[in-house]
Amino acid sequence: MPSQTSDTAGVRAGAKEWIGLAVLAMPTLLLSIDMTVLYLALPELSADLAPTSTQQLWVLDIYAFMIGGFLVTMGALGDRIGRRRLLVIGAVVFGAASVLAAYSVSVEMLIVNRAVLGLAGATLMPSTLALIRNMFEDPQQRAAAIGVWMMCFMGGMAIGPLVGGLVLQYFWWGAVFLIGVPVMVLLVVTAPFLLPEYRAPGAGRLDVLSAVMLVFTILPVIYALKEFASNGPGTWSLLALVTGLGVGALFVLRQRGLADPLLDMDLFKNRVFSTALGSMLFGVMAMSAVMLFVTQYFQMIQGLSPLRSGLWLLPSVAGMMVGFMVAPALAARMRPGTVIGGGLGLSVLGFLVLTQVDASSGFGLLIVGQVVLGMGISPLLALGTDLIVGSVPPEKAGSAAAMSETSGELGGALGVATLGSVGAAVYRSQMAEAVPEEVPTAAAESAGETLAGALAAAQQSPSHAQALIAPAQEAFTQGMNAAAGVSAALLAAVAVLTTILMRHIRPISGEAGENTPEPVSTSGDGAVPQTQD
Repeated sequence: MPSQTSDTAGVRAGAKEWIGLAVLAMPTLLLSIDMTVLYLALPELSADLAPTSTQQLWVLDIYAFMIGGFLVTMGALGDRIGRRRLLVIGAVVFGAASVLAAYSVSVEMLIVNRAVLGLAGATLMPSTLALIRNMFEDPQQRAAAIGVWMMCFMGGMAIGPLVGGLVLQYFWWGAVFLIGVPVMVLLVVTAPFLLPEYRAPGAGRLDVLSAVMLVFTILPVIYALKEFASNGPGTWSLLALVTGLGVGALFVLRQRGLADPLLDMDLFKNRVFSTALGSMLFGVMAMSAVMLFVTQYFQMIQGLSPLRSGLWLLPSVAGMMVGFMVAPALAARMRPGTVIGGGLGLSVLGFLVLTQVDASSGFGLLIVGQVVLGMGISPLLALGTDLIVGSVPPEKAGSAAAMSETSGELGGALGVATLGSVGAAVYRSQMAEAVPEEVPTAAAESAGETLAGALAAAQQSPSHAQALIAPAQEAFTQGMNAAAGVSAALLAAVAVLTTILMRHIRPISGEAGENTPEPVSTSGDGAVPQTQD
């Protein structure tokens, strides 16, 4: 297990630290809920504020864009000004922006406040994870604490639609934003008493130009990937991708020339850090794409409402929670690389189950595949995050936490863009031959693009509804099967590589001294002498 660099490494946390973890878990849960809670509120919001289709997309996406673009900058800022201080500032801004968003009188006002919410969220996420690194010095306890943190984050995204549906039964659309205000008030009040302050010793000033360059690296890339998934390659999306990659190359060059860089590029020489980061990128990539297909299957093939679809996602959330809790215990007896690799192998089995789902198979296979997939992926998310944060010195924990979360953002966008395109290509190929010739050209073209287009065309041409819907649903499931198959192959390769590259890491030990005699170097390959055979 990666070592600590503190003289007190191995000291076990007490009741204060575990209560502090509960305080940190609440904003984490809230932030992830906010990513999906608006889905059910969008119809009422649209009726009230009358946004255009483009404005609707900005209302939904600007939050995640801002989080993804500013995570690394805010992680580095927390290392410099104090992680608890940044957390409290972010909580105040998040609470104020939530109130303003709830009472927005125009769609422009709502978009701006969603952007501020995303910016505040970018301060909260790395701060919470980096503080866990400070509070839990014992490796076993830290692994368990990060498992709880990750469980809240992943669970929040799944229950977001459910929370939104419950709130909208009794209140107006703006109330979905007010959910977080009491949580942020509680965080601000309790943080000084329950959470430690940490500021990296000798940290220099934040390089503003690097922060700007990083935003113009990440945001264009995420935008381009989302556009590829929605509309295919286009002039603007390709330009955004080239711009992001170009600025990213300049960013790396600048970091190498700075005495106090925004992002220490030597972190990537650490084999544990790089392996865990890459594994999480590809793991989230595979999971996010297939989950997109699954939610559409529930709604457009089984005919469920978004709320009921959310309920059917709960079994997979339960499976993930089991995995998050079991993984640290297994890693105390087995090598973490083996636990992660074995979990990914289980995920491969879940993906293979999803390849057998068809339009008429109902919920059974889909639920089984989801549960197995959730249980299998959770050791990677929990232990991988712990390895990323724990494999660097404490003064770099904020940047490491931000990189962990940024890899998830990029993995999600990359998965939808690439694996989503695989499914879309299979769909179009199947529909090219499945639509009868008597179907009107306009309806056939609409049905040939997406399942949603086929359902819309069926409503406009009722006499051809059956000829459009049945083949479209079958083509969609074949596309989902193909995406699941590619995901299975991808994760099988990641499982093998992760197991091999992390084979030198010994089981997590809570005994002081066994895993803590030396700090981890960020200038070598990341191999820690005391964890090697």
